[in-house]
Amino acid sequence: MTEDPPPPETGVLDNGAIGELLWLAGSQEDGHRRRALERAAHAARMWSEEALDVMQRGGALTELRGVGPWVAAQLEAWLESPPPVSEPDEARRGFLTYAEVRRVLDADPAWESTPHGDLQTHSTDSDGSLPLREMAMAAKDLGRRFVAATDHSKSLSIAKGQDEAELAEQGTRIDALNAELSGEGADFRVLRSIEMDVFEDGSGDMDPETLASLDLVLGAFHSKLRLKEDRTERYLAALRNPTVHVLAHPRARMYGRRVGLRADWRRVFAEAAHLGKAVELDATVARQDLDVELARIACEEGVQWFSIGSDAHNAAELRFLPFGMATAALAGIPRERILNYRTADEVVAWAKALGTA
Repeated sequence: MTEDPPPPETGVLDNGAIGELLWLAGSQEDGHRRRALERAAHAARMWSEEALDVMQRGGALTELRGVGPWVAAQLEAWLESPPPVSEPDEARRGFLTYAEVRRVLDADPAWESTPHGDLQTHSTDSDGSLPLREMAMAAKDLGRRFVAATDHSKSLSIAKGQDEAELAEQGTRIDALNAELSGEGADFRVLRSIEMDVFEDGSGDMDPETLASLDLVLGAFHSKLRLKEDRTERYLAALRNPTVHVLAHPRARMYGRRVGLRADWRRVFAEAAHLGKAVELDATVARQDLDVELARIACEEGVQWFSIGSDAHNAAELRFLPFGMATAALAGIPRERILNYRTADEVVAWAKALGTA
């Protein structure tokens, strides 16, 4: 089990604390100053180097993305005389920064060097910004061995979700692309998949016969995500849907916007373990869902399989995958229990067996 990154020394600010200070400072300003602080607060989570390290090596804080001279002066003052930092609001709590991710993965390079795939991506077939072929090739260029094309399903009209006919047509294109890649001897494959909307009663919005032709089905909630009451039964119903293989971004939280749903998580994960279903570590920076705490609980409750998805909607977001890897490492989830580190054939066989169990 990988240990948590060591906490900063007393009175020392890491990038997470700096991001919170910037966020709070921005709420006290208006106009261009507010925008500058909010921009830097968001950017701080993606700095690959701790701001303190930049300053201590003699670098300029303006090297950091989103930091201009005025914000840099504020950062320098904080770093030289750290103010107290209160615990973030729940909607901003428990998110890794990229600097933390890099410390975790640099300590165990096998997380990134071991062949692996990406099990959630989107294209212009729903709400992504690149055609499926271009997204797939971008993933291939990053060294991924396979990628799941998980565009949205039909009830999510805001994301241009696909209906059964559109999904079948996409499948034909995926088959042709895979045949082309195989003919070229490429060690890469696109899985025919979907991120299916799951309703309150656990039912999905797609015809089960259509889903049976897919390699992998992610089930996800996309409505009533701000309810405060316990939603355990909603999760149990979704897991019991025989067409769902992976419970995607389970908590449905979003950084600074939404805390996500509440449930008896031990009961939810125990049911996933009982049914052999996988739960996702969504690696999108603003999601990180499951977070480290919930991922640990899932592991403790016996969940056998985990899935990591960048949830990329453009080529740049494919690089989010390490956030999921670092979450798994910190939660003590071995790579042997993560579907991304199996072969594409093994993932497909696992899902097929799950559907016939």
